[in-house]
Amino acid sequence: MNASASLAGLTVEAARRALAAQFKASDIDSPDLDARLLIGAALKLDHTGLAVQSARLITGSEANVIASFAQRRLSHEPVARILGHKEFWGLDLRLSDATLVPRPDTETIVAAALQIVRNHSVSNRPLRIADIGTGSGAILLALLSELPAATGIGTDISPAALETAGLNAQRLGLADRISFVQCDYASALSGRFDLIVSNPPYIRSADIAALDHDVRDHDPHLALDGGIDGLDAYRAITPQAAALLAPGGVLIFEVGHDQSEQVSALMHAAGLTLPYPPKADLGGIYRAVMGRKAAI
Repeated sequence: MNASASLAGLTVEAARRALAAQFKASDIDSPDLDARLLIGAALKLDHTGLAVQSARLITGSEANVIASFAQRRLSHEPVARILGHKEFWGLDLRLSDATLVPRPDTETIVAAALQIVRNHSVSNRPLRIADIGTGSGAILLALLSELPAATGIGTDISPAALETAGLNAQRLGLADRISFVQCDYASALSGRFDLIVSNPPYIRSADIAALDHDVRDHDPHLALDGGIDGLDAYRAITPQAAALLAPGGVLIFEVGHDQSEQVSALMHAAGLTLPYPPKADLGGIYRAVMGRKAAI
């Protein structure tokens, strides 16, 4: 697509429609939304700005920027990676090559954690939270934004991911309540935690090649590959987390579409009780599995 030639001189609205049509013809998901987001970024306009300036003409330099964005999207690079940020739980998070793009499904973990905390009337207590494999920091930062008395630690094996998470914490004004540790899962943690959350790698190794291009070609392989059966990370994290939980503390995992029973069994084997049913995402898939350490 030579957008610099085809879009220069069009109105903003006409350019948006033309780009959306190109995306639709190339079987890009959500072509209208993607076109609006990319043109908005190229022109430095939000949704309202695009509407207000819908009749103005696209300049040649603007068309060049749009062309660059469009080519990347047509190569199945996710819009969030092109823009370098993604909204999660109402927070604007910066991304890097070392982090997953936060997905709406993962908000199920945040919702499940907050429901448990609030049902136990401890949301105003100084809870200690750990996020194992924190990536961009999405889950932990969302929780801290909702629990003003809580503090948190995020771990990741990738120093680049931790750098991204640290920058997000600073940008969101949460850096004074959070720290980050480079280690393999929870191996460097100590003390007791009231809540441990994790969205670990859970894709079966043999299934990675069949993932959508957006994921397979652009998300870090390390954050996807869960081993032969997809459960390697759960086997490693569950006993670590069980030892780190305070009495009455809760472990919450994100799981794949058919893994809730197996992960629940791993929690049970590690001595955790299962008082909460798995929580489904908006698609009806069990996405959050929760285990609790017995209170003394």
